Amino acid sequence: MDSSLPGPVLTILGNGYFPRLLTDMLAASVLMYGIYLPNNNRNREYLFTFVMFNLVIFHIGYLLNKTEMSLGAAFGLFAVFGLLRYRTEDIPMKEMTYLFISIALGLVTAVARGCAEAAGVSAVLLAATFFLDSRLISRKELHKDLRYEKIEMIRPENRAQLLQDLRERTGLDIHFVIIQNIDFVRDVANLRIFYHEQHPSRAERLEAPQPSTLHPQPSPPAPRPSPLDPAPSPHEK
Repeated sequence: MDSSLPGPVLTILGNGYFPRLLTDMLAASVLMYGIYLPNNNRNREYLFTFVMFNLVIFHIGYLLNKTEMSLGAAFGLFAVFGLLRYRTEDIPMKEMTYLFISIALGLVTAVARGCAEAAGVSAVLLAATFFLDSRLISRKELHKDLRYEKIEMIRPENRAQLLQDLRERTGLDIHFVIIQNIDFVRDVANLRIFYHEQHPSRAERLEAPQPSTLHPQPSPPAPRPSPLDPAPSPHEK
């Protein structure tokens, strides 16, 4: 094995490649595992996409940073990757935001003037993402689309009764509803409900049954006959 191989590789990549790559990987790990997964119900569906886009943009930006490139071409390249949409399935807006942040982290660490500057900008982006996506500033609002069969409740004067009926039937803290369309032939309406994310309280978690109480305890084995017990008489049935 040629031991002189790392020398030319480091010469081509430059001395700042591995520190920048380490900074980018650290920032991407904090974004994915410290912010995105805990605040999004451990949803790992887009985790591979976020990480790979971050790595690809980092290496493209790092290699192109050594060449003469106009500002318009750089923004055009960034926009091509930032505004990418999949044809098979639309990415939700929140996931698109996280994708944009992962791309921005890779680009910042690749073209920054030093590791300290890249770490500082990444820390600002991560801190803003953490506070805005956590429950420290405001409660999380979610929405669902559903079909509603009580067509008489969609009238404007029945809005309070509509919200109350939806709360009772769904168990969600619904505070706003939008009527998307109405089908008078089938007497149904398509609604979009907005509600705040609910988490079980500490008392509810303590009152939940423990796993050991969900399974019946095995019955004790039957006692074996003692050798001192008299044997049954042959006339006894």
